[in-house]
Amino acid sequence: MADFDTIIIGAGPGGYVAAIRAAQLGQSVAVVEGRDTLGGTCLNVGCIPSKAMLHATHMLHETHENFEKMGLMGAAPTVDWAKMQAYKADVVTGNTKGIEFLFKKNKVTWLKGWASIPAPGQVKVGDDTHRAKNIVIATGSEASSLQGVTIDEETVVTSTGALTLKAIPKTMVVIGAGVIGLEMGSVYARLGTQVTVVEYLDAITPGMDAEVAKTFQRILTKQGLKFVLGAAVQSATKTATGATVAYKLKKNDSEASLNADIVLVATGRKPYTSGLGLEALGVEMGPRGTIKTDAHFQTSVPGLYAIGDAIAGPMLAHKAEDEGMAVAEVLSGKHGHVNYGVIPGVIYTTPEVANVGQTEEQLKAEGRAYKVGKFPFMGNARAKAVFQAEGFVKLIADATTDRILGCHIIGPAAGDLIHEVCVAMEFGASAQDLALTCHAHPTYSEAVREAALACGDGAIHA
Repeated sequence: MADFDTIIIGAGPGGYVAAIRAAQLGQSVAVVEGRDTLGGTCLNVGCIPSKAMLHATHMLHETHENFEKMGLMGAAPTVDWAKMQAYKADVVTGNTKGIEFLFKKNKVTWLKGWASIPAPGQVKVGDDTHRAKNIVIATGSEASSLQGVTIDEETVVTSTGALTLKAIPKTMVVIGAGVIGLEMGSVYARLGTQVTVVEYLDAITPGMDAEVAKTFQRILTKQGLKFVLGAAVQSATKTATGATVAYKLKKNDSEASLNADIVLVATGRKPYTSGLGLEALGVEMGPRGTIKTDAHFQTSVPGLYAIGDAIAGPMLAHKAEDEGMAVAEVLSGKHGHVNYGVIPGVIYTTPEVANVGQTEEQLKAEGRAYKVGKFPFMGNARAKAVFQAEGFVKLIADATTDRILGCHIIGPAAGDLIHEVCVAMEFGASAQDLALTCHAHPTYSEAVREAALACGDGAIHA
């Protein structure tokens, strides 16, 4: 029986960050993780390996499309799939080893195995039971599927299987036009795969600013992706040569099918909490399998907390990290806090898409008066110089107070640019505050300033 101040179940972005922060604040901490490596889904089979693949295939795209324009002559490279997979694996290994180092540096104990909670204050790992003053569930999520679709991770795959295909497929059907589906679809489209995306709704990227979504779809279509919208998938059936996806169009109930070498199921994720013993403990659950928590991340069982994908809110690694730091501070007697109104979202395609705060559609539904400042990257010198002038920055501010309410970017480095708006919103800044802040030239960030100027007297370069 080992005693700890806090035991955290799960070593993903929420769990490992919570562990390090709690240890920094003087707690004795253990983390239970059944994988052979730390970092959870994000680092091992999600965010990080997919970004490696996105980077590699973007470089390939540049050699084919833009090198000659810059006077870089010669044959474009061919793809060595095994080496590309090895590169991706090296990126993952370097990051997982980094977390192991941080655990040792901060004296965090790694309890290797799968956890259950037999009683409040107790965590069982294998044959051993450990006591803790507090237990934090940070078990993350798993891919969800559809009725009539059986995943084998070889022909019908989730993002996990899509990252480790044995060969580059000639054809792929992606079920779901959300972040995961579009990122992985983009990877394979650049590798020469014919990619068709089937989406139940009538627009891609549900919840995104409608104008951005429309522009995004147009750009992806130019890049070779095909879209079937308003289509309810009925089944995905394996065949001798791949799989067949059957769907029904909602507008007229007509039925159709698509054949493909690979089917990627990207229909979202669901909390992974099985095997913990939550039902026996009487833990109150929320909608869609989430664990219900209070403002301090505590469940209905005293001393038992939950964060990340296991609870309500967007299933984002950085949201889990914020909650990990906050719960560690709460358990250390401090006042941990997460501002859920300022959590950015990013899609790492080319161009990138990023957002924070409210959309026009949300503000209209609330009946709130607002103003919009837009600036196209076509007016940004840096973007034009690197062949990334498609897209725009849209800044939304309160019509009366000028306080920034949201920002939506499609363009180069959008995932980085969004953060100056996040900081501005955190401090309650106005669009004018951004507009009056000097931005270096030539940078992509000037487009953000120009959008802020457009909320006032007008942008300079548009």
